[in-house]
Amino acid sequence: MPDLTLHAHPLSSYCWKVLIALYEAGTAFTYQHLDLADPRARADFYALWPMGKMPVLVDATAGRTVPETSVIVEYLDRYAAPAHRMLPADAEAALEVRAWDRFFDLYVMSPMQKIVGDRIRPADGRDPFGVAEARRTLDAAYGVLEARMQSRQWAAGDFGLADCAAAPALHYADKIAPLRGRLAALTAYLERLEARPSFARVLVEAQPYAHHFPRENVG
Repeated sequence: MPDLTLHAHPLSSYCWKVLIALYEAGTAFTYQHLDLADPRARADFYALWPMGKMPVLVDATAGRTVPETSVIVEYLDRYAAPAHRMLPADAEAALEVRAWDRFFDLYVMSPMQKIVGDRIRPADGRDPFGVAEARRTLDAAYGVLEARMQSRQWAAGDFGLADCAAAPALHYADKIAPLRGRLAALTAYLERLEARPSFARVLVEAQPYAHHFPRENVG
């Protein structure tokens, strides 16, 4: 079995995506808690991955450093012999899963992060036009997902990569653009995700840091 270390933070939405996959698979790994406010930890992480984006998976057995969440999850499927695969073996079904993984990252996670990121900017550095665009993108994505989830349990076939992307994206998006109570099918899907043991574990681990989430503009 590979010797795996995940460099991550318990509050990061993209880290959640990979953690869900790891917990679903029952894969053994070391959790390297990243504190980028610490200058030495920050320097070490940028030496590992100069783009500075978390999470990053290190496979010491193979001597490989693997960035980017979707790639990490596929790497785990291929090399870590997971008990639960996040992509189906069938090529056509796998394409659908990848497509919905990209949908959640690009049209839910990215606009959510734009809105949240704007909240922690200084008042004179905020981007109201960009935030309005992000809200329009998020609203359109909600409409697509509400229609799609009318007759589905999971995003694309069995629970997999797309749902790993959906869980953190929708959980955080609901805090800044509430969907519960107005989008029944999407609400039910989010509640299924939050009840899934892998994601429930991630949420418990994040709880000590939850107060750092900027619910309103600061500064």
